[in-house]
Amino acid sequence: MSWMRFLHRKRSDTELQNEIEAFLSEETADNVARGMSPDEARRQARLKFGNPQKVRESLWMQNTPQRLAGVARDVKYAFRTLSRTPGFTIIAIAVMALCIGAATSLFTVVRSVLLRPLPFRDPARLVMVYEHFRGGELSYHPVAPADFYDWRSKTHGFEDMAIMRWAGYNLTGVRNELPESVRAAAASSNLFSLLGVKPVLGRDFTEADDLRGSAVVMLTWSVFERRFAGDAKIVGGQIHLDGRPYTVAGVLPSWFTYPDAGIQLWVPYKADASAEMLQHHDWHGSQVVARLRPDVSLAGAIAQVGAIQYQNHLQYPHDPVAEEVVSRSLNEDLAGDVKKPLTLMLSAVGCMLLIGCLNVANLLVARGAARQKEVAIRSALGAQRATLIREQMAESVLICAAGGVGGILLSLGATEWLAKTWKDLPTAQSIHMDGAVIAFACALMFAAALIAGLLPALSTTGESMLKALQTSVRTGSSSVSRTALRKSLLTAEIGITVVLLVAAGLLLKSFMQLRAANVGCVVDNTLTLQYNLPGKKYDTPEKRNAFNEALLARVRAMPGVRGAALGTTVAGTGYWGTDEFTVKEHPPLKTGEHLPDALTRWVDPGYFSALGIPLVSGRFFTSDERGERSYKVMVSHQFVQQYFAGEDPIGKHLRLPGRAHDGAPNLVDWEIVGVVGDILYQVGKEPKATAYLPIFEGRSEATLAVHTATDPLQFSVPVQKQIASLDPELPVSDVLTMNQIIGASLVNASLSATLVLAFAVLSLILASVGLYGVLSYLTTQRTSELGIRMALGAQRDQLLQLMLMDGLRPALFGLGLGLVMSFAATRIFQSMLFGTKPLDPVVLSGVIATLLTVAALACLAPAWRASRLDPMKALRTE
Repeated sequence: MSWMRFLHRKRSDTELQNEIEAFLSEETADNVARGMSPDEARRQARLKFGNPQKVRESLWMQNTPQRLAGVARDVKYAFRTLSRTPGFTIIAIAVMALCIGAATSLFTVVRSVLLRPLPFRDPARLVMVYEHFRGGELSYHPVAPADFYDWRSKTHGFEDMAIMRWAGYNLTGVRNELPESVRAAAASSNLFSLLGVKPVLGRDFTEADDLRGSAVVMLTWSVFERRFAGDAKIVGGQIHLDGRPYTVAGVLPSWFTYPDAGIQLWVPYKADASAEMLQHHDWHGSQVVARLRPDVSLAGAIAQVGAIQYQNHLQYPHDPVAEEVVSRSLNEDLAGDVKKPLTLMLSAVGCMLLIGCLNVANLLVARGAARQKEVAIRSALGAQRATLIREQMAESVLICAAGGVGGILLSLGATEWLAKTWKDLPTAQSIHMDGAVIAFACALMFAAALIAGLLPALSTTGESMLKALQTSVRTGSSSVSRTALRKSLLTAEIGITVVLLVAAGLLLKSFMQLRAANVGCVVDNTLTLQYNLPGKKYDTPEKRNAFNEALLARVRAMPGVRGAALGTTVAGTGYWGTDEFTVKEHPPLKTGEHLPDALTRWVDPGYFSALGIPLVSGRFFTSDERGERSYKVMVSHQFVQQYFAGEDPIGKHLRLPGRAHDGAPNLVDWEIVGVVGDILYQVGKEPKATAYLPIFEGRSEATLAVHTATDPLQFSVPVQKQIASLDPELPVSDVLTMNQIIGASLVNASLSATLVLAFAVLSLILASVGLYGVLSYLTTQRTSELGIRMALGAQRDQLLQLMLMDGLRPALFGLGLGLVMSFAATRIFQSMLFGTKPLDPVVLSGVIATLLTVAALACLAPAWRASRLDPMKALRTE
């Protein structure tokens, strides 16, 4: 065969026509030479050559790839067949479009977040290094800068190491705009070169920049465009952070959103760090990123760092210095906590896709039943089974191809919505469809076509000619194997649907438990906001204290305000900020024993009463205990349960080495004066031991909480006006109600439950449609049998019961199969549940009741139709 002729058919036809004309001309000339007239000579030449069209077709068949031509015929035939049944075609395409679209959308997110290489130089060699306390709750503990500098100077397993921490500034004095509180990060001067990131404008940080007192800043592209209108002249110019002038060194690329898109500015790590923070090994609040040497294994490099860390641990036995170091890839670190819910949802949508394929397969089996005689006759006339299978597979391919195209279009909008809705999704701005996603969608089309089309095609072409020809057109009495196939497919559909329903039910109940959880303080009618007093303007504790006291006095005096308080943070903002401690009255810790730790929060004396936090025992802070030198502390109920089991903690003393300042001895005894109720700083997690310190004097960063009598949002502007009356240049941020904060912390749980529930409901609808179709098919198939039963005296209610049981049987088998699979599946996402057991009886009972109800309703219509058959008409069907 000639592929060139096939691919260039028009040109080949022209060449063939020229050859025919050349032959006719030569033959005509020879005939004239023999004495014929020109007309007769031409006629004889044509007679000798024969029909040109037959010659052209003969040559074309010789030079055409037969299999490809056969495929083209099959596709045309399948297209004509599908166009004759538009209802079936539209339903099948819609099912596949929905399933493939959902799967493609989830894969786009998974690929961008988990699979796509990071946009850094040689990202496979980038790792995050953390400290680890043996027996501690955190697997990956933040690093103390003093430890980092020891690692970098004393080990050689990493090509380079960089350190960073979070920061925050008030951005003022820019283009006459209002002051703004911005998130920032402080990093060592080598971070960007380590990652392989170069500024698009200006220069990178240098070692000379990374010194205490340095005033150099790097802008991210987002703040450069939003705040500075993309004006390149800002590079080399100055901006004011906390009232202090900073020189803009450069602007980072638009794609650089490390570690997240919320970072607006970068400053050198040591610029505003205290000497104490840099020199002590107990200031745990930084992250370390390292680049592995090409010739060194990760285990070997970490072993070197671990040896140095253990030496530090031995050198400072009374300080909270970790014993070990651990690491994970930068990609895994950025993915954070989204890997498990993403995997769960991708599995759920994969189940829905499989259900969709089985549903379409069931529809194709029913269509095949109507064509069994045609297939048998063609087989008797010599058609090969492979050819017949290929023809029927073509229908499945067309359905899945059309569904795939529709699914890709649907996934464009779905992916954008998912990226915007999912809270704290890493690299959300880089989530987009690319060639790999299109290839994945095409692979799904192929797999779906194979699953949906192969079994029906094998079933239709597998019967013997005699058996098929003897089958009645309506009863299909010989299609026992086909009926069994449809029931098996339906049982599988229902089983997978049960798994999705159980998963959705558990996640939904867990989310409801989260919403109903008592966070330990007043949530309704509570407004919160944050501010940060700039160090240049408020350079003494007395100035900061005067502002805080004046603000509290003004806000508390506002009409409709029930209470106001200042503190580190409020419920629902996350577990962070821990300190190690010892108890003076307890026996000394054994060598190598891990220091206990607890969350530490500073609050003003009115914090607990303003937020409705109950007093369990002891007393609240007094107005005189507003400073570190008071050395009084309150602890949470969980703190007592964890560290004072069976003891009265009142009057006991905590030693907090990290809280000794201003010349005080390193080990300070803080007297416990009261115990308060637990607060859930992270909804969905168990409460953690918390110590509250009355450190109100001189605080610059604060969260203001205002408990109001009515809608708290109505107090947003009035409270901000009170702040502006004290300092017009002071920006505020995160003006939110407590309900908004709690709701935002539950966005991901809500999204996971909603999506899995949506997939489960769609799967249930598909399964019920499949059940309805199977029973309708069985009713048609058993028409004669039903007529005979009625003629022999069977009552209509008996026929109704018979057909209902025939339809519910695969539903019951599928229910049992699904429950067994659910027992294993729920163990996978058990850690995502809150207040809900993996085998929750309420959820399981609800799933069983829902499935049986839907199955009964799906079976009722065809069963009722079967019980109302006319016996005479039914008997005439043979």
